[in-house]
Amino acid sequence: MPDSNITKKALATAMKEQMAKTPFSKISVGDICDACGMNRKSFYYHFKDKYDLVNWIFYTEFIETMHLSAQSNGWGLLEEICSYFYRERVFYCNALQIQGQNSLYSYFLETMTPFLEVLSREMFPQLKHISFFSVSLLDAFLSTIVRWLTEEPQITPDIFLAELKCFLSGFAKAALQSLDETEL
Repeated sequence: MPDSNITKKALATAMKEQMAKTPFSKISVGDICDACGMNRKSFYYHFKDKYDLVNWIFYTEFIETMHLSAQSNGWGLLEEICSYFYRERVFYCNALQIQGQNSLYSYFLETMTPFLEVLSREMFPQLKHISFFSVSLLDAFLSTIVRWLTEEPQITPDIFLAELKCFLSGFAKAALQSLDETEL
Protein backbone atom coordinates (compact mmCIF):
# COMPACT_ATOMS: atom_id res chain seq x y z
CA MET A 1 0.00 0.00 0.00
CA PRO A 2 1.50 3.38 -0.94
CA ASP A 3 2.44 5.72 1.93
CA SER A 4 -0.32 8.13 0.87
CA ASN A 5 -3.02 5.53 1.55
CA ILE A 6 -1.45 4.57 4.88
CA THR A 7 -1.57 8.21 5.96
CA LYS A 8 -5.13 8.69 4.72
CA LYS A 9 -6.30 5.52 6.48
CA ALA A 10 -4.62 6.61 9.72
CA LEU A 11 -6.39 9.98 9.51
CA ALA A 12 -9.67 8.23 8.68
CA THR A 13 -9.34 5.90 11.66
CA ALA A 14 -8.60 8.85 13.93
CA MET A 15 -11.62 10.73 12.54
CA LYS A 16 -13.93 7.76 13.08
CA GLU A 17 -12.65 7.33 16.64
CA GLN A 18 -13.18 11.03 17.33
CA MET A 19 -16.69 10.96 15.84
CA ALA A 20 -17.63 7.99 18.03
CA LYS A 21 -17.35 10.20 21.10
CA THR A 22 -17.53 13.82 19.90
CA PRO A 23 -19.94 15.67 17.61
CA PHE A 24 -18.39 16.53 14.25
CA SER A 25 -18.70 20.28 14.86
CA LYS A 26 -16.51 19.99 17.96
CA ILE A 27 -13.70 18.07 16.22
CA SER A 28 -10.80 20.10 14.89
CA VAL A 29 -8.16 19.10 12.39
CA GLY A 30 -5.73 19.38 15.30
CA ASP A 31 -7.73 16.79 17.26
CA ILE A 32 -7.59 14.38 14.33
CA CYS A 33 -3.85 14.89 13.88
CA ASP A 34 -3.14 14.52 17.60
CA ALA A 35 -5.12 11.27 17.70
CA CYS A 36 -2.91 9.66 15.06
CA GLY A 37 0.39 11.41 15.80
CA MET A 38 0.58 13.47 12.61
CA ASN A 39 0.99 17.14 11.97
CA ARG A 40 -1.54 19.46 10.35
CA LYS A 41 0.66 19.79 7.28
CA SER A 42 0.25 16.05 6.61
CA PHE A 43 -3.50 16.37 6.99
CA TYR A 44 -3.76 19.28 4.54
CA TYR A 45 -1.49 17.55 2.07
CA HIS A 46 -4.15 14.83 1.71
CA PHE A 47 -7.45 16.58 2.50
CA LYS A 48 -8.90 20.05 2.02
CA ASP A 49 -10.71 19.94 5.37
CA LYS A 50 -12.43 17.56 7.76
CA TYR A 51 -15.48 17.40 5.46
CA ASP A 52 -13.26 16.12 2.68
CA LEU A 53 -11.95 13.42 5.04
CA VAL A 54 -15.48 12.28 5.96
CA ASN A 55 -16.43 12.11 2.29
CA TRP A 56 -13.23 10.17 1.52
CA ILE A 57 -14.16 7.65 4.23
CA PHE A 58 -17.60 7.24 2.65
CA TYR A 59 -16.13 6.90 -0.82
CA THR A 60 -13.42 4.38 0.06
CA GLU A 61 -15.44 2.31 2.51
CA PHE A 62 -18.80 2.40 0.75
CA ILE A 63 -18.69 3.40 -2.91
CA GLU A 64 -15.48 1.52 -3.77
CA THR A 65 -16.46 -1.64 -1.88
CA MET A 66 -20.17 -1.91 -2.63
CA HIS A 67 -21.32 -3.75 -5.69
CA LEU A 68 -24.06 -1.27 -6.47
CA SER A 69 -24.28 -1.91 -10.19
CA ALA A 70 -24.27 -5.69 -9.65
CA GLN A 71 -27.64 -5.60 -7.86
CA SER A 72 -30.39 -7.18 -9.89
CA ASN A 73 -33.12 -5.08 -8.31
CA GLY A 74 -33.71 -2.13 -6.04
CA TRP A 75 -34.28 -4.25 -2.93
CA GLY A 76 -30.85 -5.84 -3.26
CA LEU A 77 -29.33 -2.38 -3.46
CA LEU A 78 -31.30 -1.22 -0.41
CA GLU A 79 -30.26 -4.31 1.55
CA GLU A 80 -26.60 -3.68 0.82
CA ILE A 81 -26.84 0.01 1.72
CA CYS A 82 -28.77 -0.62 4.94
CA SER A 83 -26.44 -3.41 6.07
CA TYR A 84 -23.42 -1.18 5.54
CA PHE A 85 -24.89 1.81 7.38
CA TYR A 86 -26.02 -0.40 10.25
CA ARG A 87 -22.51 -1.90 10.66
CA GLU A 88 -21.00 1.60 10.61
CA ARG A 89 -23.87 3.38 12.39
CA VAL A 90 -21.72 4.98 15.12
CA PHE A 91 -19.80 6.93 12.48
CA TYR A 92 -22.77 7.62 10.19
CA CYS A 93 -25.12 8.77 12.94
CA ASN A 94 -22.71 11.65 13.43
CA ALA A 95 -21.59 12.08 9.81
CA LEU A 96 -25.09 12.30 8.35
CA GLN A 97 -26.00 15.08 10.78
CA ILE A 98 -23.40 17.39 9.21
CA GLN A 99 -25.15 20.27 7.47
CA GLY A 100 -24.20 22.54 4.60
CA GLN A 101 -21.91 22.52 1.63
CA ASN A 102 -19.47 19.58 1.44
CA SER A 103 -21.56 17.60 3.93
CA LEU A 104 -21.74 13.83 3.68
CA TYR A 105 -25.49 14.13 3.12
CA SER A 106 -24.88 16.22 -0.02
CA TYR A 107 -22.04 13.96 -1.14
CA PHE A 108 -24.22 10.87 -0.67
CA LEU A 109 -26.93 12.39 -2.85
CA GLU A 110 -24.41 13.38 -5.52
CA THR A 111 -22.76 9.97 -5.53
CA MET A 112 -25.89 7.82 -5.43
CA THR A 113 -28.02 9.78 -7.92
CA PRO A 114 -26.56 8.07 -11.04
CA PHE A 115 -27.26 4.61 -9.57
CA LEU A 116 -30.81 5.55 -8.67
CA GLU A 117 -31.42 7.12 -12.09
CA VAL A 118 -30.46 3.86 -13.80
CA LEU A 119 -32.73 1.91 -11.47
CA SER A 120 -35.56 4.42 -11.95
CA ARG A 121 -35.26 4.30 -15.75
CA GLU A 122 -35.64 0.53 -15.61
CA MET A 123 -38.62 0.69 -13.25
CA PHE A 124 -40.38 3.73 -14.75
CA PRO A 125 -39.42 4.06 -18.42
CA GLN A 126 -42.41 6.34 -19.07
CA LEU A 127 -41.13 9.14 -16.80
CA LYS A 128 -39.71 12.12 -18.67
CA HIS A 129 -38.09 13.91 -15.69
CA ILE A 130 -36.29 10.95 -14.17
CA SER A 131 -33.61 13.09 -12.46
CA PHE A 132 -36.20 15.03 -10.48
CA PHE A 133 -37.93 11.89 -9.26
CA SER A 134 -34.67 10.06 -8.57
CA VAL A 135 -33.35 12.87 -6.39
CA SER A 136 -36.70 13.18 -4.60
CA LEU A 137 -36.72 9.44 -3.91
CA LEU A 138 -33.11 9.55 -2.76
CA ASP A 139 -33.87 12.48 -0.42
CA ALA A 140 -36.72 10.53 1.12
CA PHE A 141 -34.63 7.38 1.46
CA LEU A 142 -31.68 9.17 3.04
CA SER A 143 -33.94 10.98 5.51
CA THR A 144 -35.45 7.62 6.42
CA ILE A 145 -31.97 6.10 6.88
CA VAL A 146 -30.91 8.96 9.16
CA ARG A 147 -34.07 8.60 11.25
CA TRP A 148 -33.63 4.81 11.44
CA LEU A 149 -29.99 5.06 12.53
CA THR A 150 -30.54 7.77 15.12
CA GLU A 151 -33.76 6.66 16.81
CA GLU A 152 -33.96 4.23 19.69
CA PRO A 153 -34.65 1.41 20.04
CA GLN A 154 -32.38 0.43 17.16
CA ILE A 155 -33.89 -2.12 14.79
CA THR A 156 -31.83 -4.40 12.58
CA PRO A 157 -31.59 -3.91 8.80
CA ASP A 158 -33.76 -6.96 8.03
CA ILE A 159 -36.61 -5.66 10.24
CA PHE A 160 -36.18 -2.12 8.89
CA LEU A 161 -36.36 -3.33 5.28
CA ALA A 162 -39.33 -5.62 5.98
CA GLU A 163 -41.22 -2.68 7.48
CA LEU A 164 -40.16 -0.41 4.62
CA LYS A 165 -41.41 -2.97 2.06
CA CYS A 166 -44.69 -3.31 3.94
CA PHE A 167 -45.13 0.45 4.08
CA LEU A 168 -44.25 1.03 0.42
CA SER A 169 -46.43 -1.79 -0.88
CA GLY A 170 -49.36 -0.62 1.26
CA PHE A 171 -48.83 2.94 0.09
CA ALA A 172 -48.68 1.83 -3.57
CA LYS A 173 -51.88 -0.21 -3.24
CA ALA A 174 -53.71 2.67 -1.56
CA ALA A 175 -52.50 5.12 -4.21
CA LEU A 176 -53.63 2.83 -7.05
CA GLN A 177 -57.00 2.29 -5.41
CA SER A 178 -57.41 6.04 -4.95
CA LEU A 179 -56.55 6.65 -8.61
CA ASP A 180 -59.00 3.96 -9.75
CA GLU A 181 -61.78 5.54 -7.65
CA THR A 182 -61.17 9.02 -9.06
CA GLU A 183 -61.34 7.73 -12.62
CA LEU A 184 -64.84 6.28 -12.11
